Amino acid sequence: MQIGLVGLGKMGGNMRERLRNAGHTVIGYDTNPDVSDVSSLADLVDQLDAPRTVWVMVPAGHATQTVIDQLGSLLKPYDTVVDGGNSRWTDDEKHAKELGAHGIGFVDAGVSGGVWGLQNGYALMVGGEKEHVDRLRPIFEALKPEGPYGFVHAGKVGAGHFSKMVHNGIEYAMMQAYAEGWELLEKVNSVDNVREVYRSWQDGTVIRSWLLDLAVAALDEDEHLEKLKGFAQDSGEGRWTVEAAIDNAVPLPAITSSLFARFASRQDDSPQMKMIAALRNQFGGHAVESK
Repeated sequence: MQIGLVGLGKMGGNMRERLRNAGHTVIGYDTNPDVSDVSSLADLVDQLDAPRTVWVMVPAGHATQTVIDQLGSLLKPYDTVVDGGNSRWTDDEKHAKELGAHGIGFVDAGVSGGVWGLQNGYALMVGGEKEHVDRLRPIFEALKPEGPYGFVHAGKVGAGHFSKMVHNGIEYAMMQAYAEGWELLEKVNSVDNVREVYRSWQDGTVIRSWLLDLAVAALDEDEHLEKLKGFAQDSGEGRWTVEAAIDNAVPLPAITSSLFARFASRQDDSPQMKMIAALRNQFGGHAVESK
C-alpha cells in the first residue's frame, strides 16, 4: 500500500522504516530536508496515487492544525487523513468536520510504543468511520506488534485519541507507584540492594511490566539515579485525562495524584510547605527552618 507520512521525528521516522520493511511505499515529508523524501507537502500529495492516504505525525495543537488546513486544500474527495500525533480528542471532531466538508475522510490514531516501536511494533487505538479504518488495515497491521493484540478500532472519531489519553493517564499512575516504592526502599537501612529487588520483580510477580523492565534498565545505567534531577514534565495528556474525569464525574485519585506529583517536582522550594511550616509554628510552636 502507498501512504504519505508527514513528520519524521523519533516516532515518524521509525514508523516510515517499519512500514517500508513490511513492503509498503512511504513518501515522507518533514520540515528538516535532511530526512524528507520530498520538498513540500504539495509535492508529497502530487506523488501519491488516488485515493490518497496521508498520516500526520506532528506535535498536537497549532502544528497539527496547520497541516490539516493545508491538506484540506491539497487533497481530493475520497482521500483520507490520519492524525497519529497526541491530539486532544475534541480536536479530532473539529478536524473531521473540516476535512469532511471537502469529502476527505479522517481517522484519529493513538499511537504507543515510543522509540521501541520500530523493533517491537506500535499499539494502535483508532477512531473513525468503519469504511476509512478498514481501508487502512494493511497499514495498521504493519505497524502493530506481531500477534493478535496491539490494534483496536475503539469507536467513532475521537475514540482513538481518547483511549490513548486514558492509556497515558494510567501510565502516569504506574510510573508514580514504581517511583514511590523505589524511594522508600532507598530510604531504609535494611535494604542495601534496591536495584536487585526491582530486578527480582521482573518475573513471577503481579507488578511485572514493561515499565518495570525500563526501571531496571535505568537503574543499571545509574544505580541510585544520582545523575538525574528530580524534575518531570508532563505531555498534557495527563491533564486532559483529569479534566475528562471531572467532566464525567469519574473519580481518578491515583492518576490525579500522579499528575500533581509532577507539578511538585518542578518546585525548588515549595510555597505550600512554607505555609504548612508557618502554621505549625503558630499553633504549636514547632520549629521552622530559615533560609
